[in-house]
Amino acid sequence: MYEYLKGTITAILPSYIVIDIQGVGYRVLVANPYAFSLNSTMTVYVEQIIRDNDQNLYGFLTKEDKDLFQKLLNVSGIGPKSALAILANSDHTGLINAITQNDIGFLTKFPGIGKKTAQQIVLDLQNKLSDLTLSIDDNNVSVQEEATDSELADALLALEALGYAKKDIKRVEKELTKQTNLTTAAYVSSGLRLLQ
Repeated sequence: MYEYLKGTITAILPSYIVIDIQGVGYRVLVANPYAFSLNSTMTVYVEQIIRDNDQNLYGFLTKEDKDLFQKLLNVSGIGPKSALAILANSDHTGLINAITQNDIGFLTKFPGIGKKTAQQIVLDLQNKLSDLTLSIDDNNVSVQEEATDSELADALLALEALGYAKKDIKRVEKELTKQTNLTTAAYVSSGLRLLQ
């Protein structure tokens, strides 16, 4: 029914944002609310899903993200919440590559995705993603994609979620990469010290 909403982001919460359009606040469930900017005018691509006793709007930064969400919904056993959890990972190119290359191990890293569901994702989508080209600009590239250590990658994403600017995170990332074999919490703690 809706293609997109354009308005002011008035609230950012852990699982959704509120977008104000001419005095009406729309609650939109999103994969990563911290990718949106508070009090700024933005276009949010939306998918409305109506169930027996539930009605929700799911939102995306780009049309490509919305297309990927719709394709995931076509997989047997994947509902809107599972699809959104998969899209919370900013490495959508990695996701597409994992599906096309039958990388079950990569897919089972997502919450709620077991081996059987991962195999179903590959089976249903392996030959249906060629038309999906992800246009990723510099502002939407997460610092996580450039990190090689998974613990460090999680820590950088956590710093991003805490509201630190990407350029500041980039600056401390160089120092953090010199520290090896730390836990995510230790990387976050070290990063916070460097950002002060």
